[in-house]
Amino acid sequence: MTNTIIRVENLGKKYIIGLKQQERYTALRDKIANGVKSLGSKLVSPVDKRIPNPASEEFWALKDVSFEICQGDRVGIIGRNGAGKSTLLKVLSRITEPTIGLISIKGRLASLLEVGTGFHPELTGRENIYLNGAILGMSKVEIKQKFDEIVEFAEVERFLDTPVKRYSSGMYVRLAFAVAAHLEPEILVVDEVLAVGDSAFQKKCLGKMEDVGKEGRTVLFVSHNMGTVQQLCSKCIFLEQGKVKAMGLPNEMIDMYLQSAAKWVQKDIKRQGNGKVIFEKFFITDEEGNPKNIFFMGDTIVVNFYLLFYESVNYPIIGIEVRNSFQESFAHLINIDDNFFIERPENHKTVRVKVEIPQIFLTPSVYLFSLWVGENMSIACDYLADCMLVEIMQGDKLKRLTPYPAHVKVFLNSTWQQI
Repeated sequence: MTNTIIRVENLGKKYIIGLKQQERYTALRDKIANGVKSLGSKLVSPVDKRIPNPASEEFWALKDVSFEICQGDRVGIIGRNGAGKSTLLKVLSRITEPTIGLISIKGRLASLLEVGTGFHPELTGRENIYLNGAILGMSKVEIKQKFDEIVEFAEVERFLDTPVKRYSSGMYVRLAFAVAAHLEPEILVVDEVLAVGDSAFQKKCLGKMEDVGKEGRTVLFVSHNMGTVQQLCSKCIFLEQGKVKAMGLPNEMIDMYLQSAAKWVQKDIKRQGNGKVIFEKFFITDEEGNPKNIFFMGDTIVVNFYLLFYESVNYPIIGIEVRNSFQESFAHLINIDDNFFIERPENHKTVRVKVEIPQIFLTPSVYLFSLWVGENMSIACDYLADCMLVEIMQGDKLKRLTPYPAHVKVFLNSTWQQI
């Protein structure tokens, strides 16, 4: 395709893990000294190359990665922690070299991967703006034309002539993003560093990235916030264990990712309890009974599970707990509150239960559901912590724009009227 701006073919990045000394910057004198030491050690005690080093191990952070991105695409990169998202951005940004594969990039690329990327701590904010512009290949006149706009966006005018090493992390990110977004790169690469900023600034950054895409420039964006990915991106790459699992429309890729994440969650489940009654099977569906892990605010979530009774337990207590990604517990459901009871079943009988949670208005994020069943409130038969995963997204039922203040966990359904 003639408008392809990034082409990646069979890309791989290998690291050697388990060594006491990792790769680091060394001066020429250090390399000479190390070379002499190495030669001396070989003369004194030759190493048998047939014996592998037990302290080292190969780890492929990326393997056989291939894709194409066209000019003007806004591409979200999603996946679990350790899937290779940040490594991919570092390779594309030429911060680290690939082990194998080919990368073809047309145009200037500006990246914001972590706090402090591309800034010299001893230089002032003003000097770093000109330094970054020069690195991107812009002339002093071009940078000067954008200078006031950058300063206004970053909101750091008072500290412009202060060395950036004295900036807070939020100030650092504001200035770094302003520089990266306003110096007109053909490609803007942003990792989840924006999470450092406050909610108002995050909203401003998302708006700017949308504008960049509408101007025909390309955006690559890594985030764990699926609502943001859906809002911003026109395409999505789903990485899993260093490989491209799939690439397509954001809704399809997000749903695939959440289904995969739910399977990973269920792999790590540990049971606690006396085992008289256990959760034999459990899953989340929508109102129609379709298995689902992604919902919009205001949707109805249905928790389904099968209880297997190894021993007869009369009127067991059943509880559901909801926790957010910070492991904060803030919602509980118990069967007796809704006047629901299971009478004493026969041994080895399975009972299916479904629990509807209507019009859920949790703040857009990832949530984990835990299940508990007991003989009474104090004796647990089976407890499964964080056994199901759900992603809540913005949708159109709440008119307020994201992001929300960090302290907000849930919105209440209400009716307003003037009397």
